[in-house]
Amino acid sequence: MDILKTFLLTFIPLFVAIDAPGILPLYISFIEGIPHTERKHIARQSVITAFLVAISFLLLGNVIFYLLGINLEDFMIAGGILLLILSISDILRVKEREIEMSDTLGVVPIGTPLLAGPATLTTVIILSGTHGYPIVIFSLFLNLLIAWIILDKANFVIKIMGIYGIKAFAKVMALLLSAIAISLIKRGLIKILGVS
Repeated sequence: MDILKTFLLTFIPLFVAIDAPGILPLYISFIEGIPHTERKHIARQSVITAFLVAISFLLLGNVIFYLLGINLEDFMIAGGILLLILSISDILRVKEREIEMSDTLGVVPIGTPLLAGPATLTTVIILSGTHGYPIVIFSLFLNLLIAWIILDKANFVIKIMGIYGIKAFAKVMALLLSAIAISLIKRGLIKILGVS
């Protein structure tokens, strides 16, 4: 039961941070007019890029923190503030992001910063400090597998949920992310101040 609880405590924040359904409207606009086989390649390239970026940040992040003398509590507060700003800007954003097309569409902007952006990277490193590497890597892998399925079947998902349904879902995810951000800031402050 404890393993399931730990899994959910890592899986859910990462699902909210990655927010694969939320990037679908942008993704669809990027791949419009691209052949089906190339779309599959872009979806696969996006997820592999996101995984490699997140794992690299996860493995190197703690080394960098050690060299800079930053502890987990500092990062929880700073990361929480960053997540809060990102989630609020996402909730209030009216215009879609303007991103130029490129041959490496799956790498940039879809793989990073859309899938593996500041929210995902911050969440990954904070979760690894509180729950350990194996469960966080497993949750990241599962979330990116779900992201790959969603991107690969983008047209079907949009047909089921509708553009407005997906946009509403993205706003709810941003609201949840803001709640997670407040929780991180609070936990970081409690640890620093030594309040029980």
